[in-house]
Amino acid sequence: MDPVHPLEILHSHGDHDSVDVTSWVSVCPRGLWKVQKKQTHKESQQTVSKSGYVTPRSAGYCPRLGSLCQVRVRLKANMDETENSVSDKGNEKLAIQSDQSVTEVTEAVETAFPRCQDSVLQVPLGDWTTLRLGDGQCDITEACLEGMRAGEKCEMLLSPAGNVSVPAEEHLPLCATVELQAFTPGKESWEMSPGEKWEWVKSHKERGGVRFRSGDVWGAADSYSRALKLLITLYGHVRELEKKGKEQEAKEQRDTSSGDETQHLPSAHEFKTIKAELHSNLSLCQLKLNQPEQAKASAAKATELEPCGAKAWYRLGQACQKVNELEEAKQAFRKLLELQPESPAALKALKDIASRERETNIQLGLRLSKMFS
Repeated sequence: MDPVHPLEILHSHGDHDSVDVTSWVSVCPRGLWKVQKKQTHKESQQTVSKSGYVTPRSAGYCPRLGSLCQVRVRLKANMDETENSVSDKGNEKLAIQSDQSVTEVTEAVETAFPRCQDSVLQVPLGDWTTLRLGDGQCDITEACLEGMRAGEKCEMLLSPAGNVSVPAEEHLPLCATVELQAFTPGKESWEMSPGEKWEWVKSHKERGGVRFRSGDVWGAADSYSRALKLLITLYGHVRELEKKGKEQEAKEQRDTSSGDETQHLPSAHEFKTIKAELHSNLSLCQLKLNQPEQAKASAAKATELEPCGAKAWYRLGQACQKVNELEEAKQAFRKLLELQPESPAALKALKDIASRERETNIQLGLRLSKMFS
């Protein structure tokens, strides 16, 4: 997930090195956390090795979308410990622990780690690990890597942002280091072909579903948001292909897919359906995260795109209920009943709204009677 609301970027320059201090808010399964990163840029060079990794010998190149990054994350118990120290047993739950040995990683190999609800950092601690930038495995680490060059290290302070439950035994802020050993070249989103973007969209959507089913609601919302961000950039391409005939569309896709016929764009109908599903799924996440205003906006977009989407109408009704917009909620649930006449959820919701309105009218009547008695 892109850093939420970058807060501060400070630059200082010495004779040979520059120091950047950056702050932002990132997402993890435990909620939103404020990150303060301090990074020293060395005047070093990076080169691309035979294995395809960028190593510390050529200047100014940072990981981009799709880069496989060889990275090591270490958690310090406090600011006074040396940079080689790791978390003590009291902080074991703050990041995923790994029993894996360090192995040489190639471009074809990607390491998958289970995300943990109790963790702030979603990477193994202390070991060299491979992350693919853009997957959203660990939003905090990925945001750090985006501004780093091979061979660099940064320090970061982590503290809860908003209503995040923190065990009493945890010492805040947390202090961690991120080291980037090497990485493969990636692409900026504007450099990617439409087919490549579509593959990323499908990957994020699938990952969002997996995370939601595992209880990682923040992670699911992050994945759906990433998918929508890329999907929006495909709108012009899809419209252009829609104007052309299907035969011409198929021919052009074969000509521009570099021999890979699996790279294709969705039809205009599929594009609209996927976009509606993403907004609807994001709305569900926002409801569970107690973000009713955002949930209402997401669900409304879903119903505009796919008026026959029953789930989106139900989520819109739920969101309107939470912000006490009962008339709008009734309209949403009635629309759901048009699509599913015997929907128990819609019938129960309308009954609950009627009960709330009766209670409100009773309270209003009592107040008026007191005023004129």
